[in-house]
Amino acid sequence: MSAVVWEQGAGRDDAARGAHATRPLVGGDRARAVAFGPDGVVPLSSFLAQVRGVAASLPDAPFALNLCEDRYRFLVAFCAVALRGQTTLLPPARTRVAIDDVRMRHPDSYCIGDRDDCGCDAEHAVTHTPAPPHYVRLPDVLPTRDGDVPEIALDALAAIGFTSGSTGVPSANPKTWATFHTGTLQNLAALADLHGEATLPVVATVPPQHMYGMELSVLLPMLGNAAVHSARPFFPEDIAAALRDAPRPPLLVTTPVHLRSLVESGVALPPLAAIVTATAPLPQALAAEAEARFGCEVRELFGSTETCIFARRRTAHEQVWTPFDGVRLQPVPDGTLVHAPHLPEPRLLADIVELDAAGRFELRGRQADMIEIAGKRASLADLTRRLLAIDGVRDGVICQSAMPDATGVRRIMAAVVASPALDDAVLLDALRASMDPVFLPRRIRRVDVLPRNETGKLPRAALDDLFGIAAT
Repeated sequence: MSAVVWEQGAGRDDAARGAHATRPLVGGDRARAVAFGPDGVVPLSSFLAQVRGVAASLPDAPFALNLCEDRYRFLVAFCAVALRGQTTLLPPARTRVAIDDVRMRHPDSYCIGDRDDCGCDAEHAVTHTPAPPHYVRLPDVLPTRDGDVPEIALDALAAIGFTSGSTGVPSANPKTWATFHTGTLQNLAALADLHGEATLPVVATVPPQHMYGMELSVLLPMLGNAAVHSARPFFPEDIAAALRDAPRPPLLVTTPVHLRSLVESGVALPPLAAIVTATAPLPQALAAEAEARFGCEVRELFGSTETCIFARRRTAHEQVWTPFDGVRLQPVPDGTLVHAPHLPEPRLLADIVELDAAGRFELRGRQADMIEIAGKRASLADLTRRLLAIDGVRDGVICQSAMPDATGVRRIMAAVVASPALDDAVLLDALRASMDPVFLPRRIRRVDVLPRNETGKLPRAALDDLFGIAAT
């Protein structure tokens, strides 16, 4: 795949010039594929006609909350909203609570979707939640209009993404088109060695509303030589079916949770260009097993809603992360500042990193994850990694109670998905062998599944609810 944005240099150069630069909303030859699925490919010409048709039907408002389940329809709606000069809001989840929270922050917004209802839970089950007020449902047959390729101002506000809430209340993060253009150029360069010059098919299991899903399944087919599958497959058999729709070996964009499910399912996958994963730490053993099982490289990407993607590693073979060209990390007391070409100013990450002489880095936990008990310090992320390394543990997390007990101590707790043969005593013995006893969980909660969201993260509110901790 060519490591360029259509009309090379658009993002980086125009962002540097600033204010009034414009670029085409999408790029490439009108015959090139933008999307594909079981019914074949969608060329750029048809896509643009539908974008113009949908844009003409949208209401006048500054913000639109995109709830589309179908990835192609999300892409059409996203570009139609941009064509109207509006900003897309990306909710942290498609639950009614998350949607209502974003709407409350932006009361002058409307919602756009492709279903009569909205929202689905972490299990990908339809909730049949009634559609919110000011809801525009895309018609089954999308309208079309003729016209030229629209230009868009690079300083315009393209989207506002919201963090997952894994460490507290979701926060808003605005993104301009300059940020998206330059970031996509970096992502294309990071994937260029995995594919040739032909159009790269992309199949993604992550929602397009998540920034990782936005970058790799929406912006790539808009601005690079890539085409995306219209579906968001969830179960292993559905993922395999979507991959088989690709005209050539595709890139699978997924998460560690979905990757583990694929490996353990035994499902046969067609040849892949590569697998990329993000949103949660990828265990090295799982990366190696997936590479052996599916015969391709598994590349882990690092970023956040605040920073977008800015580093990569091949986790099966290395611990260190390699930043993208032009990215520089600066450790500070509260975490790490990220300096990058796609960021208008340095952004603060909560992660603590250790840099080597070449600028590569290893993660050493988060400031919020660091706990101190009896004068000893540890990282909750590291303790969780040790829990997950125990044979028989399928999923789990170690956390600290948000509320102190009667003695004023915030106790260490663990939620575990594990084999019934692995009872609490055996589990504690295994943990005792790998960590200081002061950090052993004082409470273990056995569950069938952890309350992860669509991208595999564990929102703090969901964990507190799991342990029966009332919100304050």
